Amino acid sequence: MTTPVKRLPRRMPGWAKVVAALVLVLVVFFAGLRLSVIPGLKDLFGTETHDRSGPALLQSIQDISRYDAASGNFQVVVDLEKDAKFLPDAIRGTRTLYVGAGTVDAYVDLGKVGEDDVRVDEDRTSATLRLPHARLGKPALDPDRSYAVSKQRGLFDRLGDLFSDNPNGEQAVQQLAVRHIGDAAKESELTARAEANTTGMLEGLLRSLGFKDVRVSYGS
Repeated sequence: MTTPVKRLPRRMPGWAKVVAALVLVLVVFFAGLRLSVIPGLKDLFGTETHDRSGPALLQSIQDISRYDAASGNFQVVVDLEKDAKFLPDAIRGTRTLYVGAGTVDAYVDLGKVGEDDVRVDEDRTSATLRLPHARLGKPALDPDRSYAVSKQRGLFDRLGDLFSDNPNGEQAVQQLAVRHIGDAAKESELTARAEANTTGMLEGLLRSLGFKDVRVSYGS
């Protein structure tokens, strides 16, 4: 008479354990998504934003004597591509399409007007002023109107973002947008408009003070 052999329970293979763990994670994840759309349970899976920033510190004060006489609004589409030698774009490389919107002010520095630049006759009815030419301020990028249209990154770049303090940083395209906006402002008639507006402002001001003849010129 033979004794029956007891079969030992089969152990689950290692790959099967990994698959089972992934399935469990997916089930919990999708279950959370379903519960989040149920009325009354949405707040359980929501996020809260806390502003823990410190107070702003005043670092310096600068007196401004310039008259901002005109402001231009600009928009530029930046297409920035970075390629790696001997590697396809799918492996290493980035391409960002970015819409940058910003403003540039044109001003006349009234603080550089000297005593010899202002002449008034004895009857105080005629005034002659010589002002410096209008200049352009620094371009200011508007974050509310600037945005990235598309971003393409290679495999190595995506992996690098995982260990980066500033993943998907847009600093390069923002700097390029500011430079293009500044170049566009130089080619525009913004400074000419600023000088015309400054002349109109001074003529109106001096005539309200009793001057009948007001002449404004620009030069060094």
